[in-house]
This record gives sequence, C-alpha cells and structure tokens, in this order.
Amino acid sequence: MQSAEAVQIDLGKAQVVDRVPKVIKEIKFGVLSTQDIVSQAVVEVSDRKLFDLDNDRAVAPHGPLDGRMGISSKSGTCDTCGGALQVCSGHFGHVKLVLPAFHVGYFKRVISILQEICKECSHILLPETERRAFLRELRRPGIDNLRRMQIAKKINERCRKTRTCYKCNAVNGVVKKAGTSALKITHEKFRAFNASASVKKIPPPSKVVFDKSFEEAKKSNPDIDKHFKKAHDDLHPLRVLRLFRSVSNEDCELLSLNPEEARPEVFLWQYVPAPPVCIRPSVGQEAASTEDDLTAKLGDIIQSNINLKNALIKGAPVQTIIECWDYMQLQLAVYINSDVPGLQKADFGKPIRGFCQRLKGKQGRFRGNLSGKRVDFSGRTVISPDPNLRVNEVAVPQLVAMNMTYPEQVTRYNKEKLRQRIRNGTKTWPGANYVLKKSQNFKMNLKFGNPNLVANELEEGDIVERHIEDGDIVLFNRQPSLHKLSILSHFAKVRPHRTFRLNECVCNPYNADFDGDEMNLHVPQTEEARAEAMELMGVKNNLATPKNGEPIISAIQDFITAAYLLSSKDIFYDRKTFTHICLYMLESDTRFDLPPPSVLKPQILWTGKQVFNVLMRPNKQSPVLINLDAACREFKAPKGTPRDLDANDGWLCIRNSEIMCGVMDKSTIGSGKKDSVFYVMLRDFGPDVASEGMNRLSRLSARWLTNLGFSIGITDVYPGEKLLEEKHHIVEHAYAQCDEVIQLFKNGKLEKAPGCDEQMTMENAISGLLSKVRQQAGEICIAELSRWNSPLIMATSGSKGSDINVAQMVALVGQQIIGNQRVQDGFQDRTLPHFPKHARQPPAKGFVRNSFFSGLTPTEFLFHAISGREGLVDTAVKTAETGYMSRRLMKSLEDLSTRYDDTVRNSSSNIVQFQYGDDKLDPVDMEGRAKPVHFDRTFTHAEVTTFDNSDKGLLPDEIITLCQNLLAPERAKLARFDLLGKKLEYNDRSDHGIDQLESARDFLQSIEDYVCAKAEKLRSIDSGTKQRGKGVIHTAKVSTRALTSFITACLTKYKRAQVEPGHAVGAVGAQSIGEPGTQMTLKTFHFAGVAGMSITQGVPRIKEIINASKEISTPVITCELVNKQDLRAAQIVKGRVEKTFVRDIIYYIEEDWTGNEAYINIKIDFSTIQNLQLELTLQDILMAIKKHKRFKSADLKFRSFGSHIHIFVDQQTTRTALSKTEEAATGADPYIRLKHLKRLIPNIQVIGHPQCARAIIRTDETNTTNTLLVEGYGLRDCMTTDGINGRHTRTNNIMETRAVLGIEAARTTIVDEIGEVMKDMAIDPRHMQLLADVMTYKGEVLGITRFGLAKMRDSVLQLASFEKTADHLFDAGGAGRTDLIEGVSECIIVGKSVSLGTGAMEVVRALNFYEGQIGRRKTAFEDAWEEICEARGRSTGAVGKGVVPRVMKKRRKEAV
Repeated sequence: MQSAEAVQIDLGKAQVVDRVPKVIKEIKFGVLSTQDIVSQAVVEVSDRKLFDLDNDRAVAPHGPLDGRMGISSKSGTCDTCGGALQVCSGHFGHVKLVLPAFHVGYFKRVISILQEICKECSHILLPETERRAFLRELRRPGIDNLRRMQIAKKINERCRKTRTCYKCNAVNGVVKKAGTSALKITHEKFRAFNASASVKKIPPPSKVVFDKSFEEAKKSNPDIDKHFKKAHDDLHPLRVLRLFRSVSNEDCELLSLNPEEARPEVFLWQYVPAPPVCIRPSVGQEAASTEDDLTAKLGDIIQSNINLKNALIKGAPVQTIIECWDYMQLQLAVYINSDVPGLQKADFGKPIRGFCQRLKGKQGRFRGNLSGKRVDFSGRTVISPDPNLRVNEVAVPQLVAMNMTYPEQVTRYNKEKLRQRIRNGTKTWPGANYVLKKSQNFKMNLKFGNPNLVANELEEGDIVERHIEDGDIVLFNRQPSLHKLSILSHFAKVRPHRTFRLNECVCNPYNADFDGDEMNLHVPQTEEARAEAMELMGVKNNLATPKNGEPIISAIQDFITAAYLLSSKDIFYDRKTFTHICLYMLESDTRFDLPPPSVLKPQILWTGKQVFNVLMRPNKQSPVLINLDAACREFKAPKGTPRDLDANDGWLCIRNSEIMCGVMDKSTIGSGKKDSVFYVMLRDFGPDVASEGMNRLSRLSARWLTNLGFSIGITDVYPGEKLLEEKHHIVEHAYAQCDEVIQLFKNGKLEKAPGCDEQMTMENAISGLLSKVRQQAGEICIAELSRWNSPLIMATSGSKGSDINVAQMVALVGQQIIGNQRVQDGFQDRTLPHFPKHARQPPAKGFVRNSFFSGLTPTEFLFHAISGREGLVDTAVKTAETGYMSRRLMKSLEDLSTRYDDTVRNSSSNIVQFQYGDDKLDPVDMEGRAKPVHFDRTFTHAEVTTFDNSDKGLLPDEIITLCQNLLAPERAKLARFDLLGKKLEYNDRSDHGIDQLESARDFLQSIEDYVCAKAEKLRSIDSGTKQRGKGVIHTAKVSTRALTSFITACLTKYKRAQVEPGHAVGAVGAQSIGEPGTQMTLKTFHFAGVAGMSITQGVPRIKEIINASKEISTPVITCELVNKQDLRAAQIVKGRVEKTFVRDIIYYIEEDWTGNEAYINIKIDFSTIQNLQLELTLQDILMAIKKHKRFKSADLKFRSFGSHIHIFVDQQTTRTALSKTEEAATGADPYIRLKHLKRLIPNIQVIGHPQCARAIIRTDETNTTNTLLVEGYGLRDCMTTDGINGRHTRTNNIMETRAVLGIEAARTTIVDEIGEVMKDMAIDPRHMQLLADVMTYKGEVLGITRFGLAKMRDSVLQLASFEKTADHLFDAGGAGRTDLIEGVSECIIVGKSVSLGTGAMEVVRALNFYEGQIGRRKTAFEDAWEEICEARGRSTGAVGKGVVPRVMKKRRKEAV
C-alpha cells in the first residue's frame, strides 16, 4: 500500500487560497503600436504551412503553429520557455504586411479622424482660435470621459462643416465609407462645387488639376467619361498612413488621442500579431488534426500577404494589386470580426469565429467566463418535500455529502473529531477526502495511503477537507434566479436516498414545486463566507420579501388545508386526543401547559382552535403574546352585527395568543398578507419565533391530515340534480338575452357605447352577459356542494384553486376568451364550418356550456384548445421579454447603494438620491402599506398587553397632552436650522428650513394625528352617552401604560426600519420590478370605464417607460376641467381640443357647372355643430379652408352666405398659379382641378389641436365628475386651452412631460406610470422612485438601454459585459481610456470584492496622534475664503502682520 506522502497533488490550481496577494486597482486600455507588436513577438510567421510532412509531421517553422509560440497538447514543451502546457501561457508571433491595411475595429475611428484633418497637410480643420479653445477645455484637470466624448463630438461636427483648410487652403469634402464595401474610404472632394447651381462659380485650382488628370485618363479609356461627375478621391491605407504620420502631437489631443501612448497611425495594420497556440488549440485525430478558425484565418492572411508581395515584385497590373490588397484586408477583417457588415458570408459550413465572436454574446468570454462561471463544490439533483424538516434545513443525500467537502482548520478543540473523520476515510460518512499539511504545499488524497498514519500525524494548523455534516451551512438555489430570495442558505441535514428535501413552506421564494424540479447546492468554503451566508442569506432572515415587506415564507397547500379544517367551529377533542395532537408539533424539549378546556359539561372538551393557541404560545413562560384582527379569506362584512360575530367564522381575532374567533386559511397563515399570524410573530417577536411557528405547523399538519384522510376523486366533482337544473336555467336565460342583443344589432337599433361602433358594442354586451354565467354557476356550486367536498375545501381555504376552478369542473367551463374578445372568425365569416355564416350566438363564438366532468363537444374542445394555446404562447414570449428587461434593469441599477451620509450613490459616487426613498426606510421592514408601523395593530397590542382593571382611563385632553410629552424628547432631536445655523420654528416648512430630517418629523406627526383621532373618538362617544362617565370610559379606556407602550413601540419600529448603509438598494430595486414582471400580461387592456379607448398595459408599457421611448403606442393626456360637473361645459372644451374636419360638419359637397363658371358648393350642417358644442361660425370654416396650402393659389375665389360656401376656379389663371406637383396631379385642366380640390376639402381640419387625435369625456362612478381624456400628443396645447385646468393636466408620455414641464415632472410621471402598470403587484414605491431617479439624475431622461447606460456609466468593462462588447473595447483602446474598477460588473470580472454590503467599508488604522493634532477638514468655501483673505493681505501689505503665516500654520496643522 502506498504511503500518504507518496501521493502528491499539485496545488497550482489550489481550491482555497487564503488571501489574494494583489488587487487590481485600474485597467488602462490602449492600442499596440507597430513597435510593441514586433518587440513582444518571438517569431515572424511567414509560412502558411502548418506541418512539415517531410519531417514526420513536425510543426512547420515560421508557420502558424511554430513551437516558439507555445504548445496546445499535454505532451511536449514550449520552444521559447521550455515550460509544459500548465506552466507556459504562450508567446506572440507577428506577420509583417507588405502594404498597410485598415483595422476593422478602428475603421469608424479612422473615418472620423479623416473627417477632422486636411487631406493634404494633415492639419486639423479648425481656425486657430477654436483650436486653442478646444485644447484648453480638453486639458482641464479632472475632466471625465463622458465630457471628453461630448467635446470630441463637437470637434467632429465643426470640422465636417469646414470646406477649406485653414493652413494650406486645400479643398476638403465629405469623407465616408464607400458604398457597401466593407473597408473602403472615399473623399468626395468637390461635392460642394458640383452641387452648386451658381452660374458664376469658379473652380478651385485643385479641381482644374483633377479635371486635367481625368482628361488624360479619358484618352486611354473613353468609357469613363460618363462617370466624370461621380469621380471620388480614394483614401487607401497607404495614403491614410502617410497623412496620419504627419499629424502634429497637439492635433492628436484634439482627435481624442494621447500622443505619448497612441498616435493615429497605430489604427492601421503594418504588423499583425499572431496569438499564442494555446488559445487556438489543434484537435488531434488518428491521422489528421482539426485546426482552430483563428489558425486557418492566420494561414489565409499569410497567403494573401505572399500573393500581394509576389504581385508587387512581378509588376502586376494595378487592378490585380488592388484586388490582392483588398482580399488581404478582407481576411484581416474576418480574423478580427467575422460579422462585419459588407463581408460576403460563407454559403456552407459553420460561420468562422473571429476574436469578437469569442468575446461577445451569452457564451462569450465576458458573460460566459468572467461575469459568471462554472464552480466547484456544487451539486444538483431533484427536490422532494419533507414537512418534518425545519424551514431552515435542507436534506442532503449522503452520496452528495461524501463528495462535497469543507476545509476545516485543525485546532485543539476539533483535533479528535477530525482525526476520526480521517480514519473513516473517503468511503464512509462522515469522513474526509483530503488533508493539507501546513508545512507542505500539496494535498494528500485519503483514497490512497494509510489513513490511521495521517490521522496520528495531524497537527494544529493543518486543513482537513471533511465531508458535509449535519449543521453545515449550504447555499440552495433554484433557477431562474429572479430575485434575491432565489438563493438562500440552509443548514444541511445528511439523509439517505437521492433527492434534496426541503420544507414546503420554503417553496414560495424559490417558486419550486415537486413535479421534477431540480435545485443547486453550493458549499461556502471559508468562515467569512459561512458567516455572511448565515446572517444575510439565512432562511430565518428572509421571511419577508424586499419587494414590499410581505411574508413570502409561510404555510402553503396541505398545511393551509389542515389548519383550515382543524380550526373549524365544530372540531372538539377530549384531553387524550388534544394532548396527542399538541405533541405532534412540539419539540421533545418543549414544555407545554394545557390550556383550560372550552366545554366543561357534559364532557370536558378542547377545540381545534386551542391547538393553535398552544402552537403560538406553548407555555406561560413564553413571551409570545400575539394580538391580531384580520379578515379571513371568505369574509364578507355582515350588516348590523359586529365583525367577530360573523356566522361563517370569517373574522380572525387573537388576543394574547388566544384565538377568540375565526379560522386559519390562506389570508391568516399564508404568504402575501401582512395581517397574518406568522407576520405578526416576525414583526413583534423576531424571525426565530416565526420560523419555529412554521416548523410546528408543518409537523402538525402533515400528521393530522394523514390521520384524518384527505383525498380528491371523480365523485367529488359529481354535480347533483338540483345543480344541473339551476345551471340549465341560467344558461338558457343568458342565451335568450344574447339573442335579444344580436337581434337589436341586426335591426340596427343597438345603442352604441361611447367610442365604440355597433359591432364592438354588441360584443361587449354579450361578453358581459356570458362572463356572469360562470360567476353565477360558481356561486351555485358553492351553495350546493357539501361543505366536506375536497375541491371546495381547497378553494375556500385558499390552499389551491378557486371557485372558478370548481365551477369549471362541476358546472360549466364558460366563455373562451382569445385576445381579450370572443373567438374570432377563422373560417369564411364564421369560427368553424360547423356553424352558419355570420353566426353570433354564444356556442358559435366559443361559449362552452359543458363542464370538465360531463366532457366537451368537439367544437367546444377546439375553442378550449385555442384558448389554451394562446396562454402557452403568451407565457413563452413573456419569459424572453421580461428576462431581457430584468437584465437591463439590473445592469443599470446594480451598483447603487446607500452610504453613511444617507445618500444613494453609484460606484463613481454620483448622488442619485439624497435619501433612499426620501425617508431612509427599508421596504422589507414596512408593516403597513409602504409605512413602517401598522398603527391599529400596534395600538391593540399595547392596549391588550398592558391591560389592568385598576388602571385609570385618561380623558381625551390628557391623552393628547401625554402623547405630546412623550414625543417632545424626539422632537427636540429634530430641531430645524437654516443654512447659516440659525434655529428656526419646528413647523417652518419654507425652502430654507427643509432638511434631511423632514421624514422623521412627518412620522412623529403621524403618531400624534393617530392618537388625537383616538381621543376625539373617545370624546364623541363620551358626549353622546346618557350616563356620562364610568361604563364607556372603562370599556374604551386609554391608560397611561398603554399609550406609553404604543409610542415606544412605534419609535422602536421606526428606528428598526431605517435602511442600513451599504445596502444594495439598486440591485434589490431592479429585482423587485423585474420579478413581478414575469407575472404580468403581454396584452393591451381597455381603459377602465371607457369603452373604446385602449391603453397599453403590461410588459409592453413597462418597456416603453424604461426605454424612455419618444413615441409611445397609446399617448393619453388627462385633462382636469375647470367646470367638472357640467357635461355641456365638458363637451364645449372637448370641441376645442379634438380635431374636427370639414367632413364631420357638412351635409354635402358638390360641383356646380354653369355656362361661364364652375364652383364647389359646400353645405354646412349647423345642427351637428350645435350638437357637438363646437365654437364655429361660417367665417371660421371658410378661413380654415383658405389657410390650407392647396387653397392659397390666386386662381381661387371664395363666397359664403347662409350655410353655403362656394369656391370658384378661375380658368384663365389656373395654368400660371399651379405648383409643379399640382400640375402633375391635375394636368392644369379645370375639370380635373375641380375634382382634385373637391377630394381635398373633407380632410381639412377646422378646429382642435393638430396632434390630438380624439378626445373622450370620462365620467366617474358617481356620475358627478367629468374628466377629458385626449388621445395623442400636444400637452402644452391642452394645458393652455380655455376650460382646462392646466396645473392638473398630465400625459403618460414621459419625453413630452420632460419637454413641457421639466425633469422633475418627468421623474414623477415615471413613478406614477410604473405604479399604474404594476398596481396589482404591490411593489413598494421606493423601488420605483429609485428607478425614476436613475433615469433622470443626469438632467435628461435616459432609457435603461445600451445608449442610456453608456451615458450613465463610464466603465469600459461594465458596458462591454452588457452589449456591443467588441465596440466598447475598441473605443476604449482607441481613446486610451482607464477603467477604475469601482462598479459591480468590473469587480466581478477582475475578482475584487464589491463595495456593497459587507464590502462597503474599509478599516482605517488608528494613527498615533495626540489630542488636538487632528482638526476639522475645511470646506471648499472656507478654503476659497482664506485664499481671498491672503490675496487681500498681500495687496494691502498686511503680510507683515502675520495673516499669511497664520493661514499657512493652520494648513500645516490640518495636513498632519
């Protein structure tokens, strides 16, 4: 047997490294100069041969696989450094080009440089004054890249307009890429001269020379004469290189280049680097090898270079040389980027992967290997449920536990344990796999050697890689990881069998079910990682979602069913059974006190509800006193009786952990409700108590429900005779009503709904009738089915399904809706060939009257399948859309965090918000709806827990006084000061008194308001009672203890809810908006209450908002009217806004011909004008027609009288007065001209705003308030219209709001619009405010797109890891940018710890200063003031009086 020492494993790729020795601080990008390429190369590659066949297939010297550039096989060594593949990272070679060539990556930059310099003398095309001004601006210290890019853009725009060089007076024209060819640049030198229509134009001297050379060329080739006007100057690489070499260093700065590091000539290839062999490995086969695309392309480049060289040596025709040169450039372009537009693609085989293709995309280096990578110490298998596990545990299969290890350091405390692990070896659990000796640099594999020997030699400081044991911390994750809670840390429980098992309560955050889902397990490898995983990612610390603070880990499905049945009114147990049930859920070491029985005679009995009392508070020593009033799922407020006396037991009332009434269902123990039992436990008594409550419930439910028996079968959905009869009656009645509507439609008597035509009105009416049918059928089902019916129990308790599901199984499936309407006609004028043409009856348009129990007819089955297919397609498309949206949000917001000065900043320390959410509160800690304290519940809790019969009740005035006294110390901390430090009134809300404490003052005021409201209520009750005093005061009394307890609790909760510095608010916000997006629809809905006005909703609307689209699909301006009550006033304003055309207000238009004249006769319909409440006269209409550009010609005469307008065409002046287009349209024939004008008249606008397509008056539910909704743009026009209150008029178009009302209004619009689209998702407004602030903090609205991100962030690596990877890298190289590696993406790429969360702070060592040495840092204002004082001192000769020395002394002191 081998000894352990004999087996050594190289630690070249050590899995656990204690400290990374260096941290990358910044990365500077640049371009390799010709000299750099040559000096880093170890060999010139000049032969395209790969292998030397004469020399036993050895690699060919000077070929693309030359051994000096490294090796790609495991055998062999590098010819340069002699290292093996593991050691040698390869060496570069180079290819020397015969002629220079354009670099495809810098091609755009080359064109922009050529646009900015003279094509004769290389001087920049700027006058000297502007040149100096731009240089001054570019040389300003501290100028950032974004500003640099703006200046470069200005320089480019200015130079492109220059036509004559300011230095040599040469003519410069337009420089652009030539046509469709990939790499050709043309200079249209004389474009301006050729385009000029001036008769007196004089050709510049260069034009004369150019013409002469053209004449010479024409002699040898007469065919080129016809191309004379199109002749351009060709800027080939050789000429461009000469120009670039002549650019002065100063001009380089104006071209956005640093002349010391990169001059313009580096953007052309003269030498091409040949990359090391190991990045383009050969794949060897038995008798051949397959080469990498890069190697093949390198061979093509070498060959095309040789061909060009031979053509030059042999003196081939210019045409041939140019073709060879172009072909070489093409090969170079494909080598770098095979997707260049203008390249011909290969017709067969897979596309070539150039360098850019290796970097970009999901599988590229950036996203595939740098931002995210495959990891060690991870496992994946199927998951299954286990209710006996705690919520923070996960069962790990023994097989996995033996494979995954944790490196535990040997100390005197664990030495014996680890020795035992080593003796157990690798095959026995719990064992160990490797030992790392502190004295040696290699791992010992315990598969080999003598484990006892290794165990005996174990020393403190050694590291043992032991198997995973019970209690180890692991990370558990399910993809897709949509939000923070998709990866949580659990404690491992090693168990037999092959699946991961978890408590079902934890399914919600993972969105997991047990139909074959797989999940991933990761084992953190250091103590820091374990500590952070446990504290920040532990299940207990993530019971509530950061989206809005609702509980997300709580009881589901069977647990809810069991709790619902157990807490029903009619469940009673004797002592034996009751204690037995209580022991199901309690741990072996938990003592429990039997509560007093509910029934004493004739037998002592306990109720099921009392089991939950024990669950919440098992014994009297437990401090858990829960007080809660909440509506159960099926609660409907009873009229005339108190809520807690509801006959259906629908109101849950808990006092001091005792249930008074109500059942446990989804609303009271499930997720998503803040009025639930576990949420109250979490908020009032901490996460440990809440998770223990869930552990008890899951153990109880699983066993109790198993013993009871709960199943579902076909008999459960069997409808009774009465139910079938009622269903038949409902359906027939609905059919009859539908027939009436259809008949009205056919007779043309159907009254149209606003904004709809007759067909839409009919469809809406029928859809409304039929949707009620299913609702009624559902109600009958619930009434008729037994209360022990399993599907019904599941629906009413909320554990699974709804009343509609039950109704579909038992009664009828109902109307199938496709695209928000009934089934469309897919066959000739009907849905299916089984129905008559134009059939509108319910069965013909997708109404299914059968249930799933009775079975569907063939046509019903088809309609149902169509509806189902739509759902599947919608889901598939939505997943892709929302996934991309989430990624964009994440990239834009990832580096935002709260800082120690309360601001929210990005990684460059730009302020995005002065306070997170304007109040520094964390959404995860919000108890109420976006509020930190739920006042009612907190007051009840304070009242009940401090209740003492002997306590005196306070009078209303005493209550208010006590409240103010209790809040006074807090208010004293929030005193107001102005900018100069002068104390202000506490309630001074003027501009100079507003500070960062405003939100805290508001909170204190809200407490006082709540207490005052209580006092006022007490006062009104007191004064209304006959017998003043005792009874009422005693029942509703507020004691001193209760009020003190309430205010203390409120203040504590407020302080606890404040967001911590370093919190990654951006990432959490992006996930909180992105994750609910996956549940949104892709469809467009109708505006609530207004038929006919569609408004984009769901995912498309969110995309419009975050893209900051200039044009949106449904722009709507909501106008508040000055007179909201009067409908006629609203119609008058509508008339002023809405576009009205001539066609809307006329009886007819006709042509009249008499003997000597022809005219158009328009008859105006004044009754319509009156009905539409339009402010129009005959003269207004006539003026509108005259203003139309086609009616302005001199040959038209107008006459108006009564309700007629006549337009005469003068035949003599017709010819001269026409424009060319009109002449072409009418042929100047009076007859045709008259027809042409007549056709134009109906479409002339007479009144209204030109951009407002239509307006609708919306009346609210009470029919009292009217609002005008305008479809289209034109916010400014609407705001200034008489009758509209401009101050309360808003549009849903963000960019228009920005243009009219400014950036703050745009920010508010973004918040409101996202809130409107996602109102059903209950997202905390703070997340939406943060997104709006990120989009607007630069002073313009930036979309969350690659263009917006480029304006927000300066980081090359972040932009490259998002989209357009190669473009960003080339830009960075060309401009010589520096990436400071501050953001999240960059830190992940270079392996640096991110400056968020636990990485937000740096520890500063205390220096040995004595007291008085460290002074306060001066502000910029104080510094400037001192400098002014110094200057004044010098000018008045006050230096001698010691002004300057004192200042200097202060400075020196400060510097220390």
